[in-house]
Amino acid sequence: MHNNSSHQNKSSDFKIVDMLLSKNKEITVDSETMILETQKRVWGALKKGYEYSGMIDESDKFLRKNVFSKLDMVVLYVDLVGSTTMTLEMPEEKIAIIVSSFSQEMAAVIRQHHGYVLKFVGDAVIGYFVAESNALLAADNAVNCAKSMITVIQKGINPILNQYDYPDLMVKIGVDFGQNIVVRYGADQDNSHVDLMGPAMNIAAKIQNFAKPNQILVGDDVYQRIHPKLQKSFFQIVWKNNEWKYRSRLTGELYKVYEYKG
Repeated sequence: MHNNSSHQNKSSDFKIVDMLLSKNKEITVDSETMILETQKRVWGALKKGYEYSGMIDESDKFLRKNVFSKLDMVVLYVDLVGSTTMTLEMPEEKIAIIVSSFSQEMAAVIRQHHGYVLKFVGDAVIGYFVAESNALLAADNAVNCAKSMITVIQKGINPILNQYDYPDLMVKIGVDFGQNIVVRYGADQDNSHVDLMGPAMNIAAKIQNFAKPNQILVGDDVYQRIHPKLQKSFFQIVWKNNEWKYRSRLTGELYKVYEYKG
């Protein structure tokens, strides 16, 4: 009996994971379920090495189909704060599991909000939301994704880490909109590395660098496209001492950045 019930639990866990990672874009999971499943996976990873799969395959297929195309998209950078401190306080193998779980959980949130996971870079995850057919929807999806990321960390991942006396995770998130070009490095259509280049990639990364722990910052081109109700939760950042130097390519004026206040 015991084996059967544990098998059922396991298969139910995987059903939810499949839902989160499903190619079927209609499926959504409510935040309570998302938090619960995050906790199961993170606990499983810390206890017995839960393995995630298939996070960047969809992006890879999409980019290969669109090599050398210029595409409007919203780009999101999410970066783990304080991993250097963790390395001083915890065993290396545990840090590797935590960083890996963090990255994969952030990727799952991107997928759930109809985005693609471009890549994992160190402690950061980069996602993008294609805006060719509906830029307003892509902007809303990206901002809602950023909000969900912080919820998943605070209510899903951290309570599990706290049970092991591990420190809380915090993130910095930067989001921007613009045109990027799909590049392929090499002639092999199936195996050469594919990536994105363009202003939105650069500015999203710059914006994210200026974010404080658990802060979401968005560029003006995202702010102008999100729903008016969502706009009410954002406030323009007033920069001090010329710390922000980037100017809009359209107006030549200092490019505005907004902070999510909730």
